[in-house]
Order: sequence, then C-alpha cells, then structure tokens
Amino acid sequence: MSQQTKSRYRSYLLRLWQTSDGDREVWRASLENPSTRERRGFGSLKELYDFLDTQARQQNGEDADRFAEKG
Repeated sequence: MSQQTKSRYRSYLLRLWQTSDGDREVWRASLENPSTRERRGFGSLKELYDFLDTQARQQNGEDADRFAEKG
C-alpha cells in the first residue's frame, strides 16, 4: 500500500448502545482506533457524525495541500 493510500484510510471499531437520559432513550457511541487502541466516546449520534465529518474534511484538506505542492 502506498504512503498516499495509507494516509487516506481510516479504520475504527464502532460501538453503539441505547440508554435512558431521564425520560427519553438516547443513542451513545464510541470509536476505537484498532492500531492505537485510542477510544473516543460520543453522547449522541450527531456528535459521532460531526467527528467523522471533521475527519473526512481534514483529510480532504490535506489531500488538496499535497496536490498543490506537487503542481
């Protein structure tokens, strides 16, 4: 796998569970990086989505920077 391909790849172990928050049911989530064992928790699915969206946007920005440097 080339260095460029490695940097464009993310892998996470996703855990989802439902719990009560007072009188309503809510979804919680965690992501674990299998390489580093780093785990990150999320209080809602929106928080999870926002994190993943940010990760993808950062990667896209890094790709654009790399492309500009080559040009």
